[in-house]
Amino acid sequence: MTDSVVVDQPGEGRLAHASSDHPAVPRAKVGVVLANLGTPDATDYWSMRRYLSEFLSDKRVVDYPDWKWQPLLQLIILSKRPFSSGKAYKSIWNTEQNESPLLTITRAQTEKLTEQLKALYGDNVEVDFCMRYGNPSTRSVLTQMKEKGCEKIVFFPLYPQYASPTTATANDEAFRALMKMKWQPSIRTVPAYFDHPAYLQALANSVTDVYAELETRPTKLVASYHGVPERYLMQGDPYYCQCQKTTRLLGETLGFSLEEVDTTFQSQFGPEKWVGPATVEHVAALAKQGHKHIAILSPAFSSDCVETLEEIKEEIRDSFMEAGGETFSYIPCLNDRNDHIKALLDIVNNELLGWLPPS
Repeated sequence: MTDSVVVDQPGEGRLAHASSDHPAVPRAKVGVVLANLGTPDATDYWSMRRYLSEFLSDKRVVDYPDWKWQPLLQLIILSKRPFSSGKAYKSIWNTEQNESPLLTITRAQTEKLTEQLKALYGDNVEVDFCMRYGNPSTRSVLTQMKEKGCEKIVFFPLYPQYASPTTATANDEAFRALMKMKWQPSIRTVPAYFDHPAYLQALANSVTDVYAELETRPTKLVASYHGVPERYLMQGDPYYCQCQKTTRLLGETLGFSLEEVDTTFQSQFGPEKWVGPATVEHVAALAKQGHKHIAILSPAFSSDCVETLEEIKEEIRDSFMEAGGETFSYIPCLNDRNDHIKALLDIVNNELLGWLPPS
């Protein structure tokens, strides 16, 4: 702010030339918001239905016309799916804090990143997190940031690879929130970071750490990414190509041969063709080919969630074991590992250039 401010209490004041009844003006700061996918508030039917309705009504996720999709979604899918999804969430639920692991981990990431950024910039920066679906909502967090004096905000979707149903919809929601504000903050959205050296090193470290604890070395490392319809690739979405490059760069960082690391895609649904190969089918094929021990990680997920803790560790593991596999080693997501936080810090610092003094 260029106008001088008379401080009435810590963190806020009023413009020196303003009248005594002028609204309080918070001290100018820069905000950093980590944005993750989302989580239901609970595992019961109505909590799951609200969450799934918001998620599956997003045109970035399912882009069919409303007249065709909404009757099917509201009358058929949402009459059954909340039960199965609730069961899946219940199997991984953080009962101690009564929340999903995704929420627990995203909060931990935010707390660690806050500590690092405060050490560099002091009270000049505010850090928080939001969810695209569920709570805390993107709109509520960005509104709070503005109320705290954040005139500039770095908005950070926690998706290493860009995709329309993830990065794009997170950014869409951020800009919809700005549309409701009388005084919009400036905003920077963080681009895909699938080839960032610190991210790749953290991924490689996570593999090395798990391999060091195993009695035998896996004969195959499977990098499983969330799937998208093949149509998205044909329409210009870079996700599939960025996933392939992530796997290649990860293998190079680890010093693995091309034959040691495979790229697969999970969580497919609906009748149209999706990018592949499908993880659940690929691991079964590996077992039948004689691979008795495989390891699997999820480079597209910044936090362990239902797709990793339930789908990979249960459904996909079962597919491998039933096909003749013997040892299935799951490599956790980067979560709040210190090397992951360092990668996030490096990325944020780059986006803060020109807004705050370089660290």
